[in-house]
Amino acid sequence: MKYAIITGSSKGLGASTAKQLLKAGVHVVGIARETNDSLLQVAKETGATYQHFNCNLSDTNQLDRTFEKINDQVFKKDTELVYLINNAATVKPIDIATRLTSEAVQAHMQLNLIAPILTTSLVLKRAKHCGIKTVITNVSSGAAGRSTYGWSLYGSSKAGLNRYTETVALEQAELKTGHQVILFDPSIMDTNMQGDIRSTSPEAFQDVEQFKQYKADNKLSNTTDVANVLVKILLDDTAIINGKYYSIKDYL
Repeated sequence: MKYAIITGSSKGLGASTAKQLLKAGVHVVGIARETNDSLLQVAKETGATYQHFNCNLSDTNQLDRTFEKINDQVFKKDTELVYLINNAATVKPIDIATRLTSEAVQAHMQLNLIAPILTTSLVLKRAKHCGIKTVITNVSSGAAGRSTYGWSLYGSSKAGLNRYTETVALEQAELKTGHQVILFDPSIMDTNMQGDIRSTSPEAFQDVEQFKQYKADNKLSNTTDVANVLVKILLDDTAIINGKYYSIKDYL
């Protein structure tokens, strides 16, 4: 049996990825503050299972308790492979550095960087204890590699996630665990996050008109198309390159 743990599973790329994995017969555990009933329907149709955990990933104690329960359920004797997809993230707040509040900075970094660090650690610890192969995907962004006016937090959190992921991949390779840790960059997709970006003022985000044009020109990828690529990569686990940065631009 194969299990996939997906954060931010209620909508966007997370929901699309969950659907594709369920269709492939992978049992999915979704983590989000909202539910998505359509995933239960897909599970019924495919014979796979879907279980939802309501969790605020910005709450460290809640995250720890939730993953303890999830690990107990997925790391079992008949489990052959576990996927962890750290997809949940926020682009907010979008603003220049001098207008960022301490509360906003902490909340952003907690969700975008600290949460995937903690989930990766918790899952790898259990994988080591159980001896079950695990593949971890951390969802990145092109914002990690460039400086964008108004995105000091988003770019920093994604850059930090990239370095963390590459370092953990290095450690797993040196330790010869067989576990793989990769990055996946979905680029710009037609999601609620893009709506948040387009609603930002030019004073806070100088590139807002460019992102409005992406929508007008139909240049935003469909999350289903992006999820299909990610799932295809994951299902061929013997071909996954540990530590690699997979970009959707190389596939679509």
